[in-house]
Amino acid sequence: MNLGVNVLDYAAFPDQRQALIRELLQEKGRVVCVELSAQLGVSEHTIRRDLHELSKDGVCKKVYGGAVATLPEVGNYADRTTTKTDEKSMIAQKCAQLIKANSCIFIDSGTTNLAMAIALPESVALTVVTNSPEIAAILLRKPLCEVIMLGGAVQRSSGGCVGSPALEQIKAIIFDQGFIGGCAMSLESGLTGFDYADCEFKKAVIRQCSEVIVGLTSDKIPAAARYVVASSSQIDVLVIEGGVSKKYAEVFQEADLQIYEI
Repeated sequence: MNLGVNVLDYAAFPDQRQALIRELLQEKGRVVCVELSAQLGVSEHTIRRDLHELSKDGVCKKVYGGAVATLPEVGNYADRTTTKTDEKSMIAQKCAQLIKANSCIFIDSGTTNLAMAIALPESVALTVVTNSPEIAAILLRKPLCEVIMLGGAVQRSSGGCVGSPALEQIKAIIFDQGFIGGCAMSLESGLTGFDYADCEFKKAVIRQCSEVIVGLTSDKIPAAARYVVASSSQIDVLVIEGGVSKKYAEVFQEADLQIYEI
């Protein structure tokens, strides 16, 4: 990015400096204190103070060594079914290819996972547990798929059951694979979401999974939402859109995450 004014201006005027950091967060999704310090000619302490101010405004979430962008809260489940449909379909196709035949898997609620249920070949025999009525209805059309639907009230925002009945049922099942949804992810913050109950439910599912797979569109990486679902180390496979920068995809790989870029 072209800084546009003399470096000394950034040292003298915090508003200009913080405006630039906002732009960098919007463009790249994350910033690193030591890099900003060299770029703007100010101390790392000054940069950390800037990030603290920006975090109070909800622009970013401070992490070790820098900050990641904070996503605005997403709409309800029905609204999300009409956004980035082509990208979700491509991610879903790859996730469906990763499913192991004759296994027991969990498919989380969410629009990308709904697309994966649609993409699941009818020739694959397996047991699927889901908290999404819509996903369950799709899977019932697959002749070799045994479907277990978790119970309870359906949450309008996520499209799934996340209350105590579903949580109790989850404790009695061990999954070979779990396909987990999320609102945002960064290496530093891990997988995060906006709804507390939904995130707590996802945590309970992850504890029961031998392998955790997450499919995300590029607008969710790198970024952070309000509640942590899982650290990056708890996720085994990440299926992402090709729009994620090569540099950041490499950072995930260095953290021992298997990456599939679509």
